[in-house]
Amino acid sequence: MAFQCQRDCYMQEFVTSVVSCSPGELKQEVSGKKETIKGFNVKLQDTILFPEGGGQPDDHGLIGDVAVLRVTRQGVEAVHFVGSALEVGKEVLLKVDWERRFDHMQQHSGQHLVTALADSMFGFKTTSWELGRQRSSIELDSPCMKPAQVEALEAAVNDKIRAQVPVTVQLLSLDDPAVEQVRSRGLPDDHAGPVRIIDIQGVDANMCCGTHVSNLSHLQVIKLLGTEKGKKNKTNLIFLAGHRVLKYAEKSYSTERSLVSLLKTGPDDHVEAVDKLQKSVKMLQKGNLGLLRDMAVLIAQNFKSNPQRSNFFTLHKKEGDNEFMNIIANEIGTEETLVFLTVGEEKGPGLFLLAGPNDMVTELGARVLEMLQGKGAGKNGRFQGKANSLAGRGDVEALLQERCRRPAAGEE
Repeated sequence: MAFQCQRDCYMQEFVTSVVSCSPGELKQEVSGKKETIKGFNVKLQDTILFPEGGGQPDDHGLIGDVAVLRVTRQGVEAVHFVGSALEVGKEVLLKVDWERRFDHMQQHSGQHLVTALADSMFGFKTTSWELGRQRSSIELDSPCMKPAQVEALEAAVNDKIRAQVPVTVQLLSLDDPAVEQVRSRGLPDDHAGPVRIIDIQGVDANMCCGTHVSNLSHLQVIKLLGTEKGKKNKTNLIFLAGHRVLKYAEKSYSTERSLVSLLKTGPDDHVEAVDKLQKSVKMLQKGNLGLLRDMAVLIAQNFKSNPQRSNFFTLHKKEGDNEFMNIIANEIGTEETLVFLTVGEEKGPGLFLLAGPNDMVTELGARVLEMLQGKGAGKNGRFQGKANSLAGRGDVEALLQERCRRPAAGEE
């Protein structure tokens, strides 16, 4: 069975009826966290909302005024997940998020075209592809693709677009001999009904369930951004099709204008200007590290030269690193002195070091770690790690000072 979205990929509104509505759940990621949403699974008599498949994401849209959050395929049926229950038997108006749909059509048809020409021109077979939110990629069964090949492929692809080559859909029975002549990576186990063939006239015929443009001219243009090393001796070819190319150009120009303002140079000089800045920053960082090391030695010497010094030393500094803290501890000497050092934001995340007599550090390390909400480990009189919050630093100091005033267990 073909859905209405597959029979007419350009249809944006469609009237149908609700066949069933049952409670359901949708697991999705929101701001990096997985959440489970309760709602309803709705089946319709037919749909213009494409269910995920063939490497193409599902459509978004509306059933009446109810938002469709996900569309999946179950056998020959499409299941629409919505937040509100719908009346079974009721006639409803479907609307597809056309901007999202047409973008998917451009990327998917673009992938078919690039895949076909990469094979015919260079013998590079496509093993998989991904339609991403901002860019798409085709996995080629080749360890590399030379820049000259990328350039030639891009030119050939856009020649076909300018030639306005038609793209048609055929529905063939599974036993039709023509099925054996088309490109395919196989049918899903639950496939039922005729086989759907996307035919780019004179270029490629491929089994596919996705939505496609009816003419290559609707792709507007394809830009091959380049290649990346893939897995298992393969190459990922990155591409943009249609409106994504325009968005990419707009974003690139906006970035370029911002860099002109920041770097005070023309676009042709940006790489050189950034290279100079990076070298300057490295020199400054190197000089800063040298100053911090010198400062660490002076801090330790100042403490040691104080005749009134105690057996506890503590210091917090916003700038610094583990080396800075270890230099101070080494210079002071921790056989008889307990040292507690922190670097970072005063009440934010940072680094810490607790150093001193082995028995005291062993006794106090875990407690300090807990009070700083951190992670770390210790051995041989050193306990150090990362603190999620240095807000408890004052409480740690009070704990350590109290411990230094009393003898350890077993001492007289």
